[in-house]
Amino acid sequence: MQDELNGLPQKAKDKHTENKKFFSRLKKKPPRHLDLQMQELHEEEFSRTDCLTCANCCKTTGPLFTNKDIERISKHLRQKPQQFIDQYLRIDEDNDYVLQEVPCAFLAPDNYCLIYDVRPKACSEFPHTNRKDFHKISNLTIKNVAICPAAFRIVEEMKKRLP
Repeated sequence: MQDELNGLPQKAKDKHTENKKFFSRLKKKPPRHLDLQMQELHEEEFSRTDCLTCANCCKTTGPLFTNKDIERISKHLRQKPQQFIDQYLRIDEDNDYVLQEVPCAFLAPDNYCLIYDVRPKACSEFPHTNRKDFHKISNLTIKNVAICPAAFRIVEEMKKRLP
């Protein structure tokens, strides 16, 4: 897995132009059953992929934290929301709450999430390959293929299946 992760940014960079063109076409004229096809590709890939062998998303990027996320997680940790914010979060250039640092403070050495049941929505939905209106998040998907081997494989398979 580590070899695959080491090579992933370069593989994603090599496919960047091709992916941009593909997603541009997809955005202009999304296939009729795109969301259904994406759901199938997502399920197929994640029936073979164990995120616990990777956790690259938790090690290299941080999610956005919504106010709901902050309320839910701080309650779980028995903290006041402001305590949670002060301890773990910062405001980024887009004025969003994000982690102060990566890897995520809640990532255990065995790649398990210490707050899995209350994790941020952005984490529970990552890599967003089964999202409704998938064609509308092409920029996010192009970023995610450089982070997530499963997302990379899903996009490559998608390009084979869709005209």
